[in-house]
Amino acid sequence: MLLLVTIAVLPALLLLVYMGWKDRQHPEPVSCLLKGLFFGCLSVIVSLSITSMFGDFGDPILDAFFNAAIPEEFAKLLMFWLLIRKNKNFDEPIDSIVYAVYVSLGFAAVENILYLVDEEDFFSTAFSRAVFSVPGHFCFAVCMGFCYGMARFGQKLKIIYYPMAFIGPVLLHGTYDALLMSIGDDDSWIIIILIWLVFCILMYRAAVKRINKLRECPPA
Repeated sequence: MLLLVTIAVLPALLLLVYMGWKDRQHPEPVSCLLKGLFFGCLSVIVSLSITSMFGDFGDPILDAFFNAAIPEEFAKLLMFWLLIRKNKNFDEPIDSIVYAVYVSLGFAAVENILYLVDEEDFFSTAFSRAVFSVPGHFCFAVCMGFCYGMARFGQKLKIIYYPMAFIGPVLLHGTYDALLMSIGDDDSWIIIILIWLVFCILMYRAAVKRINKLRECPPA
C-alpha cells in the first residue's frame, strides 16, 4: 500500500516542486499551500457527487465533458475560490496559478490512488498517468489560475477572463479525454494518438508560457 501511494503521489509532488521553484521570489506560506492540497483532495468528493447525477452517455465527447471535465473542473474551481477568497497572501498574479495548481494536484494525487488500487497492469498505468494525466491536470490548473489571475489583477477584459477560468480548463480537459475515449479498434487509433500527443505538447508549452507571463507581472 505504501508503494502504491508513493508512486501515485510522486508525479504531483514533482510538479509542486517545479511550481515552488517558479514562485521562489515571493513564496506562499506553507500552511496555505497545504490547505490548497487538502482542498484539492476534497474536490474529488465534490466531483464524484456531481458525476453521479449523470449516466453513461455512450458517446466519447459527451462522456469526456459531462462525466469528467465539467464536474472535475467545477469542483476544483470551487475549492480554489474557497481557498483564495479571504487569503491575504493572494496578492500577486502568479499566486493565482500557484493556488490553482496546488488544488488541482491534490485532486490528481487522490485520483491517481483511486485509479491504481486493484489495477492489474499497475506499473504501465502508473507510468502513463505520471507522464500524461497528472501533467494534464497541472496544465488545466495553469489555465484556470492564469485566467483568474488576469481577471483579478488585470485592468481589462475581466468580463472575459473570469468565465474563462472555468471554460478554458473544461475545454482543455474535455478535449484531452475525448481524444482518448475516441480510440477504437480500427486503424484510426494511430491518427488519434498522434493528434492527442501534439495536443499535449502544445498544452504543456502553453502552460509554461502562461506561468512565465504572470511571474513578470508586478504584485497588486
